[in-house]
Amino acid sequence: MEPIENDALRTHDARGPGFEQIVGQSAALEAVLQQVERVAPTTSTVLIQGETGTGKELIAQAIHNVSPRCGRPYIKLNCAAIPFDLLESELFGHERGAFTGAIAQKVGRFELADKGTLFLDEVGDIPLALQPKLLRVLQEQEFERLGSGRTHKVDVRLVAATHRDLPEMVRRNEFRSDLYYRLNVFPILLPALRNRRADIALLVRHFVDIFSRRMGKKIDHIPEETLAAFQSHPWPGNVRELQNVIERAVILSDGGLLPVLPLPTRTEPTTPVPVRSTLKESELTLIMEALKLADWVLGGPNGAAARLGLKRTTLIGRMKKYGICRPSQDLDRYRVLKAGSTFTPFSTV
Repeated sequence: MEPIENDALRTHDARGPGFEQIVGQSAALEAVLQQVERVAPTTSTVLIQGETGTGKELIAQAIHNVSPRCGRPYIKLNCAAIPFDLLESELFGHERGAFTGAIAQKVGRFELADKGTLFLDEVGDIPLALQPKLLRVLQEQEFERLGSGRTHKVDVRLVAATHRDLPEMVRRNEFRSDLYYRLNVFPILLPALRNRRADIALLVRHFVDIFSRRMGKKIDHIPEETLAAFQSHPWPGNVRELQNVIERAVILSDGGLLPVLPLPTRTEPTTPVPVRSTLKESELTLIMEALKLADWVLGGPNGAAARLGLKRTTLIGRMKKYGICRPSQDLDRYRVLKAGSTFTPFSTV
């Protein structure tokens, strides 16, 4: 087998450091990475959504790596892995004696991430009772440790991720709407592996290389029928499931040959969040949201261009590109496009 690691990563070499762990060259993945490059230089909050196992943590790391905060702290916390009675302390810290068992002062994740990036994975699992405190630190960049009245100021860029349907949770009063809108400044929707099949062969070779090196095995050949089986499987567990299958296959390999493993019977995966198929639709959504927030004012410090980090002339060019003009009939046409129908571009502002 030819050397595989460089081949697997070749697509992203041109982007420079920061994307080394992201493997693939499909159009769906390329659209996501373009969004990462667009938002990384800003301080805006990013909400990464997608099914379990799609690589949300890798995207969060890439946002930090190519941002001006690279080299500053990058702090991670899986909100679903921390018991409720400890999560507040993990986020904001506590003073000695703040509660039973608090025998020493503890610095929270927000304080540790000062001047850097905080990645909150599974943010949809944060309890309702704790959400107002998270909203406050996002809005005001300040908080108090448990058991202390002293206010701490921080400069933290937040990247959050979830596989849950937050709008549906808001509808069921399981997640605060104001916190959702504060998190959803720049949404990035990751495609499921079944929607980026062009990347499966690269991922297989990438994981084979990793695990064969780790186990001291030499894999010289991946049979075509093995690759075909991988590419036809629906992968409900996405990249994480594929990685686990490749690790098992390397363990069972003999004579430098990657074996064909029986894969689970196909089950229809649930898709908790919609996945936009093109960068065009994602960019169009962001522009429309910025225009509505700015009440269709393009320039100035509070205008749509400033909200998007663009020059006013650049924004006007994008609006012409997508046929965007002022309401009301134009918003109806935008809704039609977002729903997947085609329309004829119309005059711009």
